[in-house]
Amino acid sequence: MQLPLPLIKNVVLVGGGHAHALLLRAWAMKPVAGARLTVINPSPSAPYTGMLPGFIAGHYGRDELDIDLVRLARFADARLVLGIVETIDRDAKTITIPGRPPIPYDVCSINVGISSAMPDIEGFAEHAIAAKPLTYFADRWTSYVTAKQAGAANDANIAVVGGGVGGCELAMAMTHRLQTGGVTTSVTVIDRSTVLDDLGDRARTEIRHTMLNMGITLAEGTAVTSVTADGVETTAGLIAADLVVGAAGARPYDWLGELGLDSHEGFLTIDPTLRSTNDPSIFATGDCAHMGFAPRPKAGVFAVRQAPILTHNIQAALTGGKLKAFDPQQDYLKLISLGERAAAADKFKRFIQGRQLWRLKDKIDRDFMEKLGELPEMTLDPLPKRSATGLRDIVEDEPPLCGGCGAKVGVDVLQGPLGALPSSTRNDVVRLPGDDAALLLMGETRQVITTDQLRTFTPDPFRMARIATLHALGDIWAMGADPQAVLVTVTLPQLGHGLQGEWLGEIMAGTSAALETTDAEIVGGHTSMGAELSVGYSITGLARNAPITLAGGTAGQRLVLTRPLGSGLLLAGEMQRRARGQDIAALLDILETPQGDAAAVLATGGATAMTDVTGFGLAGHLFGMLRESGLAAELELDNIALFNGALDLARSGLRSHLHASNAAAIPLTQTGADPRATVLFDPQTAGGFLAAVPAERADDIVTELIAIGHASSVIGTLVSGVPELRVQ
Repeated sequence: MQLPLPLIKNVVLVGGGHAHALLLRAWAMKPVAGARLTVINPSPSAPYTGMLPGFIAGHYGRDELDIDLVRLARFADARLVLGIVETIDRDAKTITIPGRPPIPYDVCSINVGISSAMPDIEGFAEHAIAAKPLTYFADRWTSYVTAKQAGAANDANIAVVGGGVGGCELAMAMTHRLQTGGVTTSVTVIDRSTVLDDLGDRARTEIRHTMLNMGITLAEGTAVTSVTADGVETTAGLIAADLVVGAAGARPYDWLGELGLDSHEGFLTIDPTLRSTNDPSIFATGDCAHMGFAPRPKAGVFAVRQAPILTHNIQAALTGGKLKAFDPQQDYLKLISLGERAAAADKFKRFIQGRQLWRLKDKIDRDFMEKLGELPEMTLDPLPKRSATGLRDIVEDEPPLCGGCGAKVGVDVLQGPLGALPSSTRNDVVRLPGDDAALLLMGETRQVITTDQLRTFTPDPFRMARIATLHALGDIWAMGADPQAVLVTVTLPQLGHGLQGEWLGEIMAGTSAALETTDAEIVGGHTSMGAELSVGYSITGLARNAPITLAGGTAGQRLVLTRPLGSGLLLAGEMQRRARGQDIAALLDILETPQGDAAAVLATGGATAMTDVTGFGLAGHLFGMLRESGLAAELELDNIALFNGALDLARSGLRSHLHASNAAAIPLTQTGADPRATVLFDPQTAGGFLAAVPAERADDIVTELIAIGHASSVIGTLVSGVPELRVQ
């Protein structure tokens, strides 16, 4: 079998700006063999600057504003790391992000945009919001509008600091949105000189006229001295405001100035190839860069037009090719939103305005977002010309193989081989029917032992290892034991020698991070190379009391679940680029949360039967409890929480690879056709605990679990009867 070509070089994109988003799309079409691509960004999406005024004005929804970096990264076979860069060590060629090992690079590109924060103005940080970064401003604006439209005293007093094109667009957009929502507005644009002085005379005159007609006040020749809870203190007195927006100029992020790179007023100086003028391994584009060879104002159009040159030059740097030069245009078309669905255009001092220009701007913006959202399918026939009869039917009928627990072998396959195992003849080994762990007896010592292994579901080895460790610990915690010793089994994909050490370092760091809340120690393991990454763990634990097994349930007990369902659907959806990036980011954050404290609450609360919900889904693991306890269960679907986005994927017909096998194995009686019932069979990775607890203590247990951060609920009741699930 031909294994994938080894990865030998690291390319790291710092920031999810427009140039990097376009690079990801282009990279997917024409990747460089042997290069590993990593993207670092604080959030799973990046807002598109061009549509911000339309969003503020209410013409676009929040989802329409965002570029989904999770989907783009999957499309480009890139790793997306969610975090904020602290610094770049140019000697070691590593990038530091809090909470994880440094990320190495051979080639780095920086496209982080700018900030319009004003730290030199007293009180700005406490009482104002910067228009950039856009994500925080967009969220704050949504909350502000909601509050104003819901309040009885809903007058809006807004001050915009900065009278450039961006500030004026925001002022008009905010005024339009609030006024059309029935809110009385008082919006003031403050500028130390003249509003819109970067436009031609006619454009300046006409747009100022539009603003004045909307009731916007222009405070020109006015300097801001401080921002307070009451508004903006200026050289002309107090301007009352309950929302102060900073939109004056462009400010580089402080950490860029600490890199030792050539810069101009804090912006990284680049040459025509978009490289740093004193470090050829670092590129920079967009507003954070200064084109020393051809200075231009800060505008998103330059980042978009730099993208093809950046893509070519990074790939040329990796392959020894010739770099191209970027030649920026002297002037560019400024399409300025006027609040309502109208726009103005200014170029070469020529000016026009009207609704047709809005339609043009809207089309340009939507085309750009569609290019990054409607990604082409790039599928190849997986079968060679000569294939055994029936192979194509299997390949085409089966869902794509999932990562995580969705890649497990089905219960129907396991039953035969496992049932044929000989009976134990040892008196110090106790097999617990249905449980994933065994009990080892050594005198008075009760040791629990388990093993688990996951196929990769994220291209980030650190995060993969952290979640896989917590997933494996679930078997130990579910039996009421304390983790003791850990053996790590790793299969690395094809990597160059240097990257082998990097990946192993990230895996061990992720494992260690997951064990921080325990007293367990890593004692060894095994490493091999293969077609893809997989991580497994063999773990022992010490049980102070008799282990909590599946067989301890009694009729009348209530069932408590400590985590939402749907991780299998979301991970499958992400692999197929059908899940929303923000839902995946939220999911992984929860899967990275240790659950030892939740297991302890359940154990001390009187749980007599407990399991972690993993590959066989809630239905499969609950049925194991019912089978061993000789009971049935009544489930309350309304009380079973689902991860955000999971139900939408289920309704769309998406199913994890293991879903059909799980569903076929479990007797279920359902009243009606509630689509939520399908999620009961969804395989979970690092799933929550399912425990049978005394009915009179169930609500108190759930309250305690929620208080320590676990989204828990009572989901049903154990009842007498033949083992089956009854869904209400």
